[in-house]
Amino acid sequence: MASAATAPPPPASLRRIVAASLIGTTIEWYDFFLYGSAAALVFNKLFFPDADPLVGTLLSFLTYAVGFAARPLGALVFGHYGDRLGRKKLLVLSLLMMGGATFAIGLLPTYATVGVAAPVLLTVLRLVQGFALGGEWGGAVLLVSEHGDAKRRGFWASWPQTGAPAGQLLATGVLSLLTALISDASFTAWGWRIPFLLSGVLVMVGLWIRLSVDESPVFKEALARAEARKAEQGGASEKTPLVAVLRHHWRDVLVAIGARMAENISYYVITAFILVYAVTSTGVSKQTALNAVLIASAVHFAVIPAWGALSDRVGRRPVYLLGAAGVGLWMFPFFSLIDTGSFGNLLLAVTVGLVLHGAMYAPQAAFFSEMFATRMRYSGASIGAQFASVAAGAPAPLIATALLVDTGGSTWIALYVIAAAVVTLIAVGVAKETRHRDLSHIEEDSAAGEKSATAHTADARTA
Repeated sequence: MASAATAPPPPASLRRIVAASLIGTTIEWYDFFLYGSAAALVFNKLFFPDADPLVGTLLSFLTYAVGFAARPLGALVFGHYGDRLGRKKLLVLSLLMMGGATFAIGLLPTYATVGVAAPVLLTVLRLVQGFALGGEWGGAVLLVSEHGDAKRRGFWASWPQTGAPAGQLLATGVLSLLTALISDASFTAWGWRIPFLLSGVLVMVGLWIRLSVDESPVFKEALARAEARKAEQGGASEKTPLVAVLRHHWRDVLVAIGARMAENISYYVITAFILVYAVTSTGVSKQTALNAVLIASAVHFAVIPAWGALSDRVGRRPVYLLGAAGVGLWMFPFFSLIDTGSFGNLLLAVTVGLVLHGAMYAPQAAFFSEMFATRMRYSGASIGAQFASVAAGAPAPLIATALLVDTGGSTWIALYVIAAAVVTLIAVGVAKETRHRDLSHIEEDSAAGEKSATAHTADARTA
C-alpha cells in the first residue's frame, strides 16, 4: 500500500502538475526548435554569408549541433543538484536560462554588422540553450512521474513529452505565419527576430505556472530516508548521484542511450533536415515544407498520450519496439513520397514518421523514470537521455545534409536512420519491463544494496 507521502494526488492537483511541466517543456522546446528552423532557413545567410548555400547550411547546423554538446553537462549539473535539492528549483532555473538565451538571440547583430563576432556570439547562446535543456527534460518528466501512481504513469508522464511537438508546433506556426505575411527579404532582414523575442513573454507565463506547484512527494520521502540513514551512520555523507548511478544503474544508462538513438535521429531528420531536403532537392517552397511540419506536429501532439496510455496496458517495451521498427521500415517510403514534390505526399511522409516516432517518445518518460532510484533518478534519466543526444540528435541534421551533398540522394540518409533503429531495437530488446515498478521501492532496494555493500566493506576491513 502506498504511504501517505507517496499516495497519488487528487486529479485536479495532478492536472496542475502536468500543466506546469507541459507548459515549461513546450516553451523550452519552442526555443530549441526555433533555432533549428532558423538554422535551416536564414542563419546560413545572416551568419555565414560567404559560404556556398549548402555549405552555409552545414555551418549553421554545426552551431545547432553545438547546443547538443552542452546538454550532457547540463544533465550532470542539473541532475546532481536536482537529486540533492529537489526537482522544482532546478526546473525554474532551466526555464530562465533557456528563455534568456533565446531572447538574446533575437537581439544579436549579424555578420554584416560585426563580422566574425556574430557567429561566435550565436554559438555561445546556443551553448546556454543546450545546457538548460539538458537539465529540463529529466526534471519535467520526473515531477509528473513521481506525483502519479504506477497504473497510469505512462499516460500522465507522456504529457511533458508532448512539449516537444507542442514547441515544434508553436515555433513552426510562428515562422509559417511570418513567412506568409511578409516578404522573404523582410523576413531575412528583421522578421526572423520576432519569434525569438516572443520567448520573453512565454517564459514569464511558464515561470508563473511552474512556481505554483509543489515538490515531488516521492523525492521528499526519499530525502527524509536519506537524512535518517545519514544520522544512523554518524553523519556520513551520501555518495554523489553520479557515482551512485554509475555504480548501481550503469546498465540502465546504456539502455537509455541505446533507446534514444532511433528516437532522436529520426525526429531531427523528419522535422529539421526535411526543411533542407524538401526545398533543395524537390523544389518545394519553404512555406510548403513548414506547413507540412506544422500539421504533422499537431498529429504528433495528439498521438503521444495515446501511445503513453497503451504502454500502461501492454508495457513500455512493446510500444517502444513498435516505434523503432516502424521508423526504420518507413524511411525509404518517407523519402520516396517527398521526392514526388506533392504537398499531400510530403504531409503523409512527415505525419506517419512522427506518429511512429511518438510510439518511442511517449513511453520514454515513464520507462526511464522507472529504471532509477529516487535519489539518483534525475541524474540517471538525464545522463542517459542527454548523452545519447550528443551521438544521435546533435549530428543528425549535419550528417544528413553532408550525405545529401556527397551523394545527391536520400538512400544513405535512409540507411543512416535504419541503422539507428537497429541499435534501439537491440537496446530495448534486452531491457527489463518496468511498468509495474513502484518508484519508492526502487529507492528502498538501492538503499538496501548500498547498506549491504557498506557492511560488507566494513567486515572486510575488520578481518
